[in-house]
Amino acid sequence: MNKSEILDRVQSLETKKVKIAFSDIDGILRGKYIHKEKFSDAVKNGIGFCDVIFGWDCNDKCYDNSEITGWHTGYPDAKASIDLATFREIPWENNTPFFLGDFADDAKYEEAVCSRSLLKRVARNCHEMGFKPLFSQEFEWFNFLGTPNEIAAGNFENLVPATPGMFGYSILRTSLNSDYFNDLFSLMGKFGVPLEGLHTETGPGVLEATAIYDEVLHAADKAILFKTAVKEISYRHNFVSTFMAKWNPELPGSGGHIHQSLWNLEQTNNLFYSDADSDKMSGLMKHYIAGQLKCLPEILPMFAPNPNSYRRLSGGDWAPSTLTWGVDNRTASIRAIPGTPRSARIETRVPGADTNAYLVMAAALASGLYGIKKRLLPGEATLGNGYTDKSKGVLPTSLEEATEKMAKSEIANELFGDAFVKHFTATRRWECRQADSGDPKWELKRYFEII
Repeated sequence: MNKSEILDRVQSLETKKVKIAFSDIDGILRGKYIHKEKFSDAVKNGIGFCDVIFGWDCNDKCYDNSEITGWHTGYPDAKASIDLATFREIPWENNTPFFLGDFADDAKYEEAVCSRSLLKRVARNCHEMGFKPLFSQEFEWFNFLGTPNEIAAGNFENLVPATPGMFGYSILRTSLNSDYFNDLFSLMGKFGVPLEGLHTETGPGVLEATAIYDEVLHAADKAILFKTAVKEISYRHNFVSTFMAKWNPELPGSGGHIHQSLWNLEQTNNLFYSDADSDKMSGLMKHYIAGQLKCLPEILPMFAPNPNSYRRLSGGDWAPSTLTWGVDNRTASIRAIPGTPRSARIETRVPGADTNAYLVMAAALASGLYGIKKRLLPGEATLGNGYTDKSKGVLPTSLEEATEKMAKSEIANELFGDAFVKHFTATRRWECRQADSGDPKWELKRYFEII
């Protein structure tokens, strides 16, 4: 629909309210309901939204190391813009109209703190280079019986998974909670986040889903909406869902792998495919892979943003810690999938399900483009177990180490600008300081539901 048709559709609905949301630095949607009349004015003139969403953490505790906003600025309103292209209706809320927005029209926030704006800048650079980036993020997540109140009251002990046992790719287990499973697939489609696939993954109560690929900004919108929608739909079935990277050290972690390809601007030719190459990989694809391998250690907090993220990156159990790539090799950090002219792509397997979709896609795309600009080459592909191949190096092993590396990185500044790197690494230093060595459940209390 065009702008006029969208506005007419919103006005025609019986509801008097519109739901709007904006992503904070952790990829948590912060929003509110507004009256339809206020919405119409906001479309024309923008809307003020308290900039505290860029001045506090995932638990609403205010940073003490942020220069952009804080007690010293009084937490004023920032000028936000509603993106009409994100219009959808929420089928489990009586088709309430919903929109995403960002702060691209407010230079102070656009440059340093707005993750959606950062992705838009990287995507523009990609288009200027003559490429159309098609992306999708696949998620693994755990589902538990109960309500948030019940789980918190039980101090996160004796958590009961939606289904017991290790039932990866199980046809049987999808029938046990078929109403939930069917709601996920059908309601996501009605919500404008159509799923390419949905299945059980190994681990008790684990599901995996991938949204159908799209242009990178729309793909990130879908990814960030997917996580929120899963949590809301799970409530309706007396479940609580978690996207923590590693909620239990004895069980597999939850991945948030990024699938990527570059096409010509008309989207008629997949530029990652080459029939002339023995592996069907174009030179462009190889440069892109090399760029990610080069940049990964320099910008790892965008792929692994929380202390808990590094519990998953243990160098095994489906989560890589080495700087490796391979052809259809799921033990490598980057899995090249040459496939066909339509399906050729790469899968970056480092990100967990706890990532901010805007930041992780911006990081993946910007680092791939870096490799193209520098005409980097990835070296020999890893054959066999990539977890043990340390010939090209390994990733930082903690958020502290990764953050300090990014803060000093010339590559990070080149890709994203000094203002963003300075603010983002400040938030990651803060996140490191929130670890509570005296409470073995601090990660569950902090990340279990919100991240």
